[in-house]
Amino acid sequence: MTLSSVNNFLLRFQKIPSAEKIFFVQHLRVMVKAGVSLAGALNALSSQSENKRFKNILIEIKEGVEKGNTFSKSLKKHKDVFGDLFVSMIEAGEISGKLESSLEQIFIQVKKDHEIKSKIKGAMIYPAVILFAMTIIGILMMIFVIPKLTEVFSEFNVELPLATRVLINASDLMLNHGILMSFGLIILITGFLTLIKTEKGKFYFHFFLLHSPIFGKIIKKINLARFSRTLSSLLRTDIPITKTLGMTSQILGNVIYKKVILEASKKVTKGVNIAATLKNEKDIFPPVVTEMVTVGEETGSLDDVLVEMAEFYEDEVDQTMKNLPAIIEPLLILVLGFGVALMAMAIIMPMYSLTETI
Repeated sequence: MTLSSVNNFLLRFQKIPSAEKIFFVQHLRVMVKAGVSLAGALNALSSQSENKRFKNILIEIKEGVEKGNTFSKSLKKHKDVFGDLFVSMIEAGEISGKLESSLEQIFIQVKKDHEIKSKIKGAMIYPAVILFAMTIIGILMMIFVIPKLTEVFSEFNVELPLATRVLINASDLMLNHGILMSFGLIILITGFLTLIKTEKGKFYFHFFLLHSPIFGKIIKKINLARFSRTLSSLLRTDIPITKTLGMTSQILGNVIYKKVILEASKKVTKGVNIAATLKNEKDIFPPVVTEMVTVGEETGSLDDVLVEMAEFYEDEVDQTMKNLPAIIEPLLILVLGFGVALMAMAIIMPMYSLTETI
């Protein structure tokens, strides 16, 4: 095995950032609009790519186009990178002669999806840091502080309250069986992650998240924004409505929404309107959404209505993500305060017993 083949094998696992794909679509759209040949545009963009895996993929696609293959056919070999939605929109653009329009819709779709994901990650950094710090402090207390106090309490031979005994036993367990506990925790986490990957496990987990007090509304807004943006983009590429609904369902992160949109796709083939299907799902599709979809279907301007709806929910997601730290902070303070209070009680209560014995 040569060094080159090893490098090529390792490149398969290299992650391609969303920003790289956005740059590619944006500049490909501009170059195609300017009259640059597809092969020439791909050649120029492959030379500019800093990601080695993406560079190799673009070179392969360019070579396929030069051999006479369509752009969409060359892309299909790399569905794991571009996704079904990307490939189908390009294929629709080629068939209709509107490749430039398809690239524009893909650019909007990829950019908006990247923005939503970035906002979610950004909003979750603060809570994650606080929880991590709380966990580390708790572990350090159990390993270094509690054992010292245990020695003091044992010297005076005082009867310890229940809270103190629980704290000492937890500390002993962590010190004497730390490795076993770590393995147990790993097994528990692995089991949970495996469970939520199953069809039933994922359904119930997503159902719980969708109806949770804090995250439920956020998940609804994100999925409604993606639903509106994706469906509007697909409708503008002349892809049949039944196929667009099926493709839209694959973009949605929550399986409850996926199921509803797939059901809508089946009913549309039987002549039922999209709005009529969504009206039965008031819990996840608010009346304002179904009314707007109804108006769009009746007036033949569903794509325009969906764009307006997408912009509304994207703004809602943006505002919610900005406010999320302020919403979560009081909850974290309550949890932290409760934990500190319990630990303080467990430590202070025996102190009073000690003062009585002295």
